[in-house]
Amino acid sequence: MKLELVQMAGRDGDVAYNLQRTLDAIADCGPGTDIVMFPESHITGFLNHDNIARLAEPLQGPSVQAISRAARERDVAVVIGLIESDGGQFYNTLLLITPEGVALSYRKTHLWVSEPGLVLPGDRYATVQWRGVRIGLLICYDIEFPESARALAALGAELILISDGNMEPYGHLHHTAVAARAQENQVFAAMVNRVGEGDGETYAGGSTVVDPFGRRLFEAGSQECRHVVELDMTRIAPARALYDYRVDKRFTLPGALIEHPDGRRELLIP
Repeated sequence: MKLELVQMAGRDGDVAYNLQRTLDAIADCGPGTDIVMFPESHITGFLNHDNIARLAEPLQGPSVQAISRAARERDVAVVIGLIESDGGQFYNTLLLITPEGVALSYRKTHLWVSEPGLVLPGDRYATVQWRGVRIGLLICYDIEFPESARALAALGAELILISDGNMEPYGHLHHTAVAARAQENQVFAAMVNRVGEGDGETYAGGSTVVDPFGRRLFEAGSQECRHVVELDMTRIAPARALYDYRVDKRFTLPGALIEHPDGRRELLIP
């Protein structure tokens, strides 16, 4: 599984600018790329009470449609987020868009301090299988809670993809958290963070990929960059050969498990 991590700056509320940079990055992805990833809420940027009703988009909106066309043209999957509008309610949402369309959507379940009252939390975790790998999605603050990644592991995730908007002075937290979530679930984890300035914040970068042993395969600096990492998915089995945390754990997460005909698995938060 070949990932392309696009660590870039965005403009909050400038959908046209963000979308064009996204489409350009997809068009420029290298041969054989399976998944190209972007930072948190990259389509819309972070919104506020003054502009969220005007700029948030539905999942069937023009930006997602444009990215779906680009994914189909390049035969890649795209992991990208937006502030989603759904029936007058708003969510911080991350999508896995394949050449066939939106394969998985995930609404951020753990809201950062500035988000309550602006967006609603999601009510479930989900995974889907694509190109032979079962994939789960998380967003930023989610990875600071071990239960988030544990829920995806319970749903069979082999690869956790994280879209991040982490700012200084908290960059070191996600450096640690991504590695911990990979190691304690014996899965691959990849995180793409934002860089640059925005609304008084300096975004930390540090996009990273960690293997099922907790070994860091790549870590970016604090500037815009793009990097390709090829994952050897056969490394999961050796990580679980001597001991398997999924088998040895003493506590099972609560919540209803739903198996969908299209291969999606969901764990509802009770």
